Formats: sequence, C-alpha cells, structure tokens
Amino acid sequence: MLCGMTATPSDLAQRQLDAYNAHDLDAFIACYAQDVVVLSGDQVQGKGHDHLRERYSPQFTARSCHADLLGRMAEGEWVVDHEHAVGTARGDFDLLVSYRVREGVIDRVIFMS
Repeated sequence: MLCGMTATPSDLAQRQLDAYNAHDLDAFIACYAQDVVVLSGDQVQGKGHDHLRERYSPQFTARSCHADLLGRMAEGEWVVDHEHAVGTARGDFDLLVSYRVREGVIDRVIFMS
C-alpha cells in the first residue's frame, strides 16, 4: 500500500517525518517510491528502498534520531522542510530537505545543509 495515494505532498512529507521520529522504518520507507533518488546537493547519495533501509536502520534501531520541523513550504509536487536534526550519523544540525511527490509517494529527496 502506498503511503500517501490520497494525501497532499505536505501530508506525505509529514507522514514520513512522523515515521522517522517514531523510528518506524517500514512506515518511513512506505512513503517513498521503490526507485527513490536521494541527493545531497547535486550528488546522488543512493537510490531505492534498499538504500533507505541501509542508511536509516542503525539510527532507527538505536532510537537516536529525531527531527523537529522548523518550517514548511509547498508548491505543486514539491515540499521543502526546514528541520533541526539530532542524533544522526552527522550529529545535530539544521538543514533544508526537498521532497518531490509523484503518484502518491516521494520519488526524489534533496538534502541541503
């Protein structure tokens, strides 16, 4: 089942953030397309559900990560969140994250920090 087939892009961004903060890896991954592309700036960091599982599983298992939403903007299929992340592999920091939503799932993520 797709995470957000009837959800707006903002709703879907919130669902994945809620799953992230709950350390619910399956619910988190369900918000993303099978072939999601994850970028840091213009550099591809990984693709697909396997990449998400590998990247987030250690933090979710340790229950160490959390992100606070500082602001959100949406236009069309794009949502941009301003977040404060803590307990990540990179430590604590502020960042912007862009999510593109197509066909009820996030198919592209761009981390900007």
